[in-house]
Amino acid sequence: MSPEPKSKQRPSRKNLAFDQLSVERAKRSLLRDASRPNEQRDLAFRRMILSIPAGKVSTYGGVAAAAGYPRYHRAVARLLRTDPVDQLPWHRVLGAGGEIKLRGAAAREQRARLKLEGVQFSGKRVDMGKFEHSLKPWELYR
Repeated sequence: MSPEPKSKQRPSRKNLAFDQLSVERAKRSLLRDASRPNEQRDLAFRRMILSIPAGKVSTYGGVAAAAGYPRYHRAVARLLRTDPVDQLPWHRVLGAGGEIKLRGAAAREQRARLKLEGVQFSGKRVDMGKFEHSLKPWELYR
């Protein structure tokens, strides 16, 4: 009997553990990087957020991906949390699925601001099919 080709062989436990360790290290590195300010990245996020028109919304992940930084949704949240108040239309950025991720008074204010712009809710979520703004990376260069 000839041995199976490498592509069909099962990975060893040692290799599987090594792969998991590599993935965990990559995740930790990404989280560390996203938690630090980065002028170029933050500028790209700001431009994308400013491109969201009144009455429309996007998600943290959508902003990050359109700015060229997929998986950096936490960096978008950090930027909105640390930038001066009302410099950006922060209320137009939501969690995945159209859910407000803020708590307490901030969540109530975000909901009120969106309602003033005509955005409608279904329970705790915005109807993303109707109100989501499709972010386009090339809007960065207008």
